[in-house]
Amino acid sequence: MKILVIGSGGREHAIIRRLAADRPAPELHAAPGNPGIAQLATCHDVAVADLAGQVLLADELRPDLVVIGPEAPLVAGAADRLREAGHTVFGPSAEAAHLEGSKSWAKEIMAAAGVPTAASVTVTAPEQLGAGLDRVNPLGDVPFVVKADGLAAGKGVVVTPARDVAVAHAEAVLASGGQVVLEEYLDGPEVSLFCVSDGTRVLPLAPAQDFKRALDGDEGPNTGGMGAYSPLPWAPESLAREVVTAVAQPTIDELAARGIPFSGILYCGLALTSRGLRVVEFNARFGDPETQVVLERLASPFAPLLLAAAQGDLSAVDVPEWVEGAAVTVVVASAGYPVSAQIGDPITGIEEAERLGAHVIHAGTALDADGVLVSAGGRVLTVVGAGADLTAARELALAGARAIELEGSHHRGDIALAAAEGSVSA
Repeated sequence: MKILVIGSGGREHAIIRRLAADRPAPELHAAPGNPGIAQLATCHDVAVADLAGQVLLADELRPDLVVIGPEAPLVAGAADRLREAGHTVFGPSAEAAHLEGSKSWAKEIMAAAGVPTAASVTVTAPEQLGAGLDRVNPLGDVPFVVKADGLAAGKGVVVTPARDVAVAHAEAVLASGGQVVLEEYLDGPEVSLFCVSDGTRVLPLAPAQDFKRALDGDEGPNTGGMGAYSPLPWAPESLAREVVTAVAQPTIDELAARGIPFSGILYCGLALTSRGLRVVEFNARFGDPETQVVLERLASPFAPLLLAAAQGDLSAVDVPEWVEGAAVTVVVASAGYPVSAQIGDPITGIEEAERLGAHVIHAGTALDADGVLVSAGGRVLTVVGAGADLTAARELALAGARAIELEGSHHRGDIALAAAEGSVSA
């Protein structure tokens, strides 16, 4: 099998790494890829935003499957263009990807499908903010939750007890030409569950939990994700089934009824609240860094699963199987992230991290003119550790992260700690 993966980040490196583990291993190509991906696949100099170039590349390669990793090309219609050119694509159409492209539209779909989610108000002008906040926080409850309606790379959300901070974030989004979704705060731990859909059927993958805040103790600003772990020993065994029944299948059914079949990954961001399961958000692709730990634990073949979904027939493959034990990933971020990103600094220590038994996923890396590996983004690397349990897996991931040398870099030291200690409950 020949597979082309679109993307250049940690999610795409994790996808390609897992595809390379299938037997027989598929022939792998990436556009544009990154230095880590280049060790496993043939990389092609076609940008993530170059939708026409992706079609030309696919026409040249004639892959059996094209996998689109990032959200931006999906929302822009990359899957539509490739399908129109006759290619088999894992990834939703632009219309279906609007589930991620517009939080307010996602709320409309959830309401129509009867999917449990947070109460919300969509605001399009500054003068609506006061009444909107009062509506979703009627008793003065805090914190306030303010979300940019469109794509924001995981950093468009502010959760704050300070009303003035909530208003300032909302006003900044509105001033930039966007609209804002104000939501009630959902208590309880959050969970990420990827559901593979062929447009009709749904197969859940293993649940994971990620960490959005930049600093230990869930302090600091929101990021694209600073780490993740799987499995969730504190979560009900029935969680995946419940999510499919109450969330994923009704959503897929509602979209199908509207003539918008969703083929690809429906990422369900969930909160297990005191009032039951609630959807925090939908994404239209694999999440990053949860992909790194979920795919680390996948025991059954990966390529046939993606191909079956892309061909519209998940009944052709078995339910995914999972290895025993646990996986933890820790993000090594550049100096200043998430406010800024210091780029162009040399990276060393990857070989040492892997000698310890961890493996290193490239997220924001490049080769300079001299062929030296350097930082090229905010989240530079994710270091994955696998072990018999969360304690062993996180110790390995942290040891690997500490082995990485990158000027000014930082990583969280508490990823999966509470779960390993048994202090998380649903």
